[in-house]
Amino acid sequence: MSTLDTEAAEPAAQAPDGRSRRRAGNRDRRNDRQNDGKSDRKSDRKGGRETGRKTDRHRSRTDGRVPLGRRFRRDRTLLLMTVPALVLVVVFNYVPILGNVVAFQDYDPYVSTNGITAMLESPWVGLAQFERVFADPSFWHAVENTLVLFLLQLVLFFPVPIALALLVNSVLRPRLRALVQAVLYLPHFFSWVLVITVFQQILGGAGIIAQTLRQHGHEGFDLMTDPAVFTFLVTAEAIWKDAGWGVIVFLAALAAVNQDLYEAAAMDGAGRWRRMWHVTLPALRPVIALLLVLRVGDALTVGFEQLLLQRDAVGPGAAEVLDTFVWWTGLRSQDFSYAAAAGLIKGVVGLVLVLSANKVAHLMGEQGVYRK
Repeated sequence: MSTLDTEAAEPAAQAPDGRSRRRAGNRDRRNDRQNDGKSDRKSDRKGGRETGRKTDRHRSRTDGRVPLGRRFRRDRTLLLMTVPALVLVVVFNYVPILGNVVAFQDYDPYVSTNGITAMLESPWVGLAQFERVFADPSFWHAVENTLVLFLLQLVLFFPVPIALALLVNSVLRPRLRALVQAVLYLPHFFSWVLVITVFQQILGGAGIIAQTLRQHGHEGFDLMTDPAVFTFLVTAEAIWKDAGWGVIVFLAALAAVNQDLYEAAAMDGAGRWRRMWHVTLPALRPVIALLLVLRVGDALTVGFEQLLLQRDAVGPGAAEVLDTFVWWTGLRSQDFSYAAAAGLIKGVVGLVLVLSANKVAHLMGEQGVYRK
């Protein structure tokens, strides 16, 4: 072979090697891009896992709620608006609790012109005032009247707002419903003096009913001074005055009931009474449980002003309850330590009743005053 042939054959032999090198370079670049993409994806996944772990740690610290400091900053305007109300509650509800210390003293307000100084200088007697209270038959008579009146109002007064709310809710015309609601709620704004005056003009010895009976030759009556019916009279006055407030509460609960439940019950063949029993009353059960707990906690407070205004008409034997007993022995007799001891006993018993009733509400599956 000649030298020219050899030189011509060498480039031909080198051509495939150049293409292979270019192909190898392209493959290397593709591999580099793939590796870079994989590393980017790995870093993204790693960063996502780290971010997720940070979020989980943040959620575990806050339990899914907004941090306290952020809530204060967010709601500072609303908190400032509540400061006057909180000050009033502290001054008029919590500061007077400190005065219960006189229940463990023989308090004499005339020791000093300053009430706080008189409290500090009065002698300590320990539990002597409580022993006097428990040994006093008048105290136990007041407790008996209080419990009888509470049970009677629980049986007669508590179901009335529920029944009225169901009746008003069944009225289809909005104007008529608003009128009935206003008429029921109006006596709630009356003072007890006005309420007792209205009942006196109707059921008293010179009332409309008694005068009408005398004009027709019958003997009149005076229920306002009859101790035998006094508990029923007080309950009737409470129903007339405060039933409208309970109607408002139960109507608000009924407004939140899903109307689809009534339609589904009607399609299943349930009548009016069935729908009320299986739809309406279960919807009212949480509100009923809450108001019942509050009512039981208020068992020893059955209306101070109402009973005090009628105490002289029927006598202390029928109208003496714990509130009037504390007022009479504390302010009228000026036995402040004795009255403070009786009031402290009443407060402790009321607290125990609230906690017990709330526990019963929890056992029934309701929230009550507060959650578990």
